[in-house]
Amino acid sequence: MAREIFTSRFTAVLTMLGISMGLGNVWRFPYMMGSYGGSAFLIVYLIFTFLFAIPALMAEMALGQMSGRGTVDSLRLVFGKKTGNFFGYLLLAVVTVAGSYYAVIVGNVFYSSLFALLVGFKNEGTEQYHTLLANGWLQYAVTMVVVLASLFVIHKGLSKGIELISNVVMPFLFAALIYMIIHALLLPGAIEQCLQFLKPNWRVLHATEIFAAMGQAFFSVGLGGTFVVVYAGFFKKDESIPVMAMVTGLGDAGSSLLFSLFLIPSILVFGLNMAAGPTLIFDTFPQLFNSMPGGRWLGPLVLFSIFIVGFLSLVAAYQVPFTSMLYEKPTWTRKRILIIIAVLQAMLALPSSLYPNIISNLDLIFGSGMQVVGSGLCIIGLTWGISRSTSMLQMFSANKTSVWHLFFYLWMKWIIPLALLSVLIGYIYDMAR
Repeated sequence: MAREIFTSRFTAVLTMLGISMGLGNVWRFPYMMGSYGGSAFLIVYLIFTFLFAIPALMAEMALGQMSGRGTVDSLRLVFGKKTGNFFGYLLLAVVTVAGSYYAVIVGNVFYSSLFALLVGFKNEGTEQYHTLLANGWLQYAVTMVVVLASLFVIHKGLSKGIELISNVVMPFLFAALIYMIIHALLLPGAIEQCLQFLKPNWRVLHATEIFAAMGQAFFSVGLGGTFVVVYAGFFKKDESIPVMAMVTGLGDAGSSLLFSLFLIPSILVFGLNMAAGPTLIFDTFPQLFNSMPGGRWLGPLVLFSIFIVGFLSLVAAYQVPFTSMLYEKPTWTRKRILIIIAVLQAMLALPSSLYPNIISNLDLIFGSGMQVVGSGLCIIGLTWGISRSTSMLQMFSANKTSVWHLFFYLWMKWIIPLALLSVLIGYIYDMAR
């Protein structure tokens, strides 16, 4: 079977940014920051991004590029057949569950964009919006439309599906972000409240908050031994892993800060509770667009762009089992695999649609915990499962080892796994008390 590859580095960068940004930066980041320590959480998140997430991106990209055959095969290369199969299928199960509740959120954003276009948030519009948003069966129907649409994009392939959407949507989204940031910061009292909020209170940081910040850093860029591993399999063989990891990590962290620059001032000015959980942005957007000049027409465009970014991440979530099973089950047709994914998502998305309060709990387990575990497995596999020369050649594409390369390799081999393990143990201990 011919291996699909990105048509250029530019499209590869846009696609990696699209799948890494997703709704992790819009939907997840504000409520995680509000629930787990405010600006102190933000600082710890940025530290984890630079020290751990970007090196972990390199490890996952190196594994994915080396294999080109999905999650299971990548882990089999470094752990052996039996252990690699176990870990690989475990991570496929994790991303399948995570994809189900994530699809509900993406469906909520799609519904929000349609409502903003057809009805708007003026007068009684906001009340009607929230009533319909709380209708579980309606949101389940919207979710299934989104699921089927994402599977259709996978069916169309890399260049005609994912790359095309990324190239069109990403530039518009950044332009709209700048406009929304300017408006949000000009709201009465916005800057003063932001400056007050940004004063970190280090006393609120405990093991749970640190674990949540680490999980956000890994979730935000799509780490977990799944998304990045599969999409790195679409890289050209001479693609620079350090460059792609750095651009993806810094671009994602930058987009988190950009989204925060319009969301946080709006949340503070409108007196909303930042610890409200997964529904936070759905309370914020109606009020923001209602107060914004041109918000009646900009709102639907921005929401639809955010939907597309989340949609790209959802496509990536389903691309993981799809690509992996194409190679693991060569007798299965593409259509059969897509149907199986659709059926599984139809079953798994129902509880999250009808009982959305469970999403935050599922997200902490599958979005934070298991993604850290999955990425940790990739790091351990690359640095312990194969020779140093092989892993360094795959990461740095250099026959001569520099002092910088060696330091980076030892950092990944020893420091990152020990740090991840200590934070995880601290979280478990904190929860057990």
